[in-house]
Amino acid sequence: MKISEVTQILHFDESIMLALKEDIPWEDVSANSVVPAGARGEVELLCKQDGVVAGLPVFQRVFELLDPSAEIQLFEEEGSRVKKGDKLGIVRAEIRALLSGERTALNFLGRMSGIATYTRAVADLLAGTKTRLLDTRKTTPGLRIFEKYAVRMGGGNNHRFNLSDGVLLKDNHIGAAGGVRAAIEGAKKYAPFVRKIEIEVETLDQLDEALDAGADIVMLDNMPLDVLKEAVKRCKGKAETEISGNVTRENIANYTALGVDYISSGALTHSAPILDLSLKHLKPL
Repeated sequence: MKISEVTQILHFDESIMLALKEDIPWEDVSANSVVPAGARGEVELLCKQDGVVAGLPVFQRVFELLDPSAEIQLFEEEGSRVKKGDKLGIVRAEIRALLSGERTALNFLGRMSGIATYTRAVADLLAGTKTRLLDTRKTTPGLRIFEKYAVRMGGGNNHRFNLSDGVLLKDNHIGAAGGVRAAIEGAKKYAPFVRKIEIEVETLDQLDEALDAGADIVMLDNMPLDVLKEAVKRCKGKAETEISGNVTRENIANYTALGVDYISSGALTHSAPILDLSLKHLKPL
């Protein structure tokens, strides 16, 4: 994927600039004190762990914003598996830009690659099933655009991006509306007819009420395995099914044989460790 395509679709630039301003509010005193303005150099991007790389266009864009003449040569594609010791790219730019942008670029790349790596490990456990892996809104404030992008690079799928993106009625919506049926009926009256209505249920009685009221998708939340099996059976031909609630790489195998349509996991974004990457061997040109 080209950097222009990524920035046009996902509007990364504004968030990248906020991160740069956070790290360089006035100037980089360290870099500016030892490197003359205009001096150019190059540095290597190295991988220090096996994983899946994601965020290379963001990494690249950091240096382009600091130095429009920057040249970035990348040796891997987005979403590809990488190994410890791999050289992922070379950045050539003004040395001040290389030094000032290093931490911001690596923070984005390491975080996004970590999410992609974790997501790939979970998605691989669903291989051969009809179940699609979804993320959630349990993202770092201000970084959702990057984290959900990384989920896709790891082989996962995005659930709704924000509260304007779809109707999902959870326990507090149900409480506020006065019950499952009232919540669904209110959503049907308010939301455009093209919107699917998803509702979270915690018991089989709630599930039956949701199906009778015409829910399109039911989220089966934190149900014991035996109850899940019965719930999926009752939904067949009536509504799509999603399992949610503390699903991780360690326990997702418990649900793979149930035949649900979706499994959502907040762990994809809130619990993924970073992938260890570094910029090394900086030299003047």
